[in-house]
Amino acid sequence: MTDTPSNTPDNDAIPKRSIRSFVLRQSHMTPAQQKAIDTLWPQFGLDFQAATVDLNTLFGRTAPKILEIGFGMGTATAEIAQRLPESDFLAIDVHGPGVGNLLKLIDEQSIGNIRVMRHDAVAVVETMLADASLDGIHIFFPDPWHKKRHHKRRLIQAAFVAMLLPKLKPGGYIHLATDWEEYAVQMLDVLSGFAELRNSAADYAPTPAYRPETKFEARGKRLGHGVWDLVFERIQYEPIKFSNF
Repeated sequence: MTDTPSNTPDNDAIPKRSIRSFVLRQSHMTPAQQKAIDTLWPQFGLDFQAATVDLNTLFGRTAPKILEIGFGMGTATAEIAQRLPESDFLAIDVHGPGVGNLLKLIDEQSIGNIRVMRHDAVAVVETMLADASLDGIHIFFPDPWHKKRHHKRRLIQAAFVAMLLPKLKPGGYIHLATDWEEYAVQMLDVLSGFAELRNSAADYAPTPAYRPETKFEARGKRLGHGVWDLVFERIQYEPIKFSNF
């Protein structure tokens, strides 16, 4: 049984890139997850295309649009979408079981404001999203790549944030979360380096009410581990222009 939707690109076909939003891992697709992909993809899935997508047309309404990169098994994504029914969520991940599980949750809980993609989020951002099309971006608990020699593989780097920024409307936000303190420091440093972004807090933000606590987060807290949220807003930024004297 394959864990790749028949009408979505095979992950082997994803070109190698300097920035990637994912790491492919072997994982087992349950029959229920595969069934969800087979039956629900036409309604809630979105195939990659080398053209800009109109998000209002995709969701059938004009509403705030939130991009989520890396939703894992989709449990938090489903809960957030229900807590924020006035917003629409484009959720991207490459791992088959998570894609299937989120589609299953959408069906079981009658969630209408999520669309799912199984593709490299970097390619989606570069190719499919129009400038100023997003009201928010969520990236929760990306792989921290603990070893120092692997830090270059981390998703939250200046080059990636620079790619995301044009897609955000002025007043839109980027919300990051991590349970790895050293990565939190890097995230704060990266986001603080953009004049177009303003921190909503002095450093790390209180966890917004819409983000539920995951079971892994709760377990970590019981063990004394910290969790850090960062919420930065995009401001209207005009570079200083110097006149010739």
